[in-house]
Amino acid sequence: MTKETIKTADAKLTVYLNGPNWDGASTATFGDFSCKTPEAGAEILREGIERVQDAGLNRIIGPMSGDTWHSYRFVSDSDGSAPFLMEPRNKPHEPEAFRLAGFAEISRYFSARVALQAAAATAPPDSGSFVVEAWDGTDPEALFRQVFELSTRAFSNNAFYKPISEADFLAMYLPVVPMMKRDLILFARRNDGTLAGFLFGIPNYAEGPNPKSAILKTYASLEPGAGRHLAHRFHNTAFSMGYDTAIHALIHDYNTSADRSAAEGATIFRRYTLLGRKLNG
Repeated sequence: MTKETIKTADAKLTVYLNGPNWDGASTATFGDFSCKTPEAGAEILREGIERVQDAGLNRIIGPMSGDTWHSYRFVSDSDGSAPFLMEPRNKPHEPEAFRLAGFAEISRYFSARVALQAAAATAPPDSGSFVVEAWDGTDPEALFRQVFELSTRAFSNNAFYKPISEADFLAMYLPVVPMMKRDLILFARRNDGTLAGFLFGIPNYAEGPNPKSAILKTYASLEPGAGRHLAHRFHNTAFSMGYDTAIHALIHDYNTSADRSAAEGATIFRRYTLLGRKLNG
């Protein structure tokens, strides 16, 4: 990945020149951003824009550390509650720096919370086409190889998707294995044993060693209904393990998961935004 980090006394920015496509066009991304004031941030962003133009590109997405597999999005609205594990964080004034540099919103997301006792009570209709099972706790590398293969298929049509190598994927996820609870790592398998979906849940260790909330971090499915069954199993299991709240994390506003989260009675407590700028037109 071609990248360059720029620093001033009051701001820092990494320019990634090999970002995802945006409306079919090659795009740079701005990530790893921080600034003391909006003005200082806008100044370094304008310097980054010059680097992008020199590279022959005319579209930029930010904040995004190269792709959607890594850190991206600004917190844009919050109820003031503490950040959860692996949640994006930024200073309140930093989105304004991007706007001063000519960026505008191109995508919106949210996180919501729901009482597990209520969510666990809402069961989907039975399905005979797949079964949901928990990870057996063995061979985490094999686990994440399966997750990688399904992720690349399930997410390939998402906006701003960019493929990464299996080696890079494993390097990102294997370090979190010690924090995982195997009962919250779920698979939906078809009757022939092939993978129809997965769900990756994790305790919210940002609350400390004995958290009361569990995060539904990521799930994907290739079979109608599998996502709903995975989520129901997650809610039931987390409730039986003593957690009282589920966090539905980082959902795109127009994803099917957004409708499902609302139907389960979840309440939005944080919103996020992704910004972009087209330099010509």
